[in-house]
Amino acid sequence: MLSAEQLANYITQHLVCDHIKVLGDDGTHFEAIIVSPAFVGKSMVQQHQLVYAALGDRMRAEIHALSMRTYTPEQWQKS
Repeated sequence: MLSAEQLANYITQHLVCDHIKVLGDDGTHFEAIIVSPAFVGKSMVQQHQLVYAALGDRMRAEIHALSMRTYTPEQWQKS
């Protein structure tokens, strides 16, 4: 079973993050807040695609659902 901490580590191994918080307690359903400079100039769909790419096959195998809110560093400072 996957932990929220493991999921955060998977993401940060392949995506530079200024801030990441992952919640989830059943091992397959997660919520994440992700702040990354890689999101600058990208649409929300493109930002989510970057996260999915960072997770690779884990999205198919280990993670049933991932709800995420993505922010650029500038957007995060304003929130």
